[in-house]
Amino acid sequence: MMRGGAQDTNVCGVTAAIAVIDGKWKTALLGLLESGPHRPGELRRRLPGLSEKVLTQALREMEADELVRREVYDGLPLKTVYSLTAFGRELSEALAPLSDWGHRRLEKLTKAQPAS
Repeated sequence: MMRGGAQDTNVCGVTAAIAVIDGKWKTALLGLLESGPHRPGELRRRLPGLSEKVLTQALREMEADELVRREVYDGLPLKTVYSLTAFGRELSEALAPLSDWGHRRLEKLTKAQPAS
């Protein structure tokens, strides 16, 4: 889905929700941030394969969609911390039943595969 879909008011609610979590990493980032604030380096270490560029882009989009809050603390070096907003926490809670359904589907697919 195009990034502009996150701002389109002429779509159904499901499409609007999917637009803000579109991409490989956003749901994983939501899940990690559910446990509390994290620094960008912590997020990268917990998600192998996630590049710094893609992490920065995803967090910026999530911040623009008001899902995460970015706080920068003065000091040397500067310390940046990301946390879920109330809106982001609400989305994360709404995704929990969908995640449960997805796990049940994966179990069903695994059971349906012929033994090798």
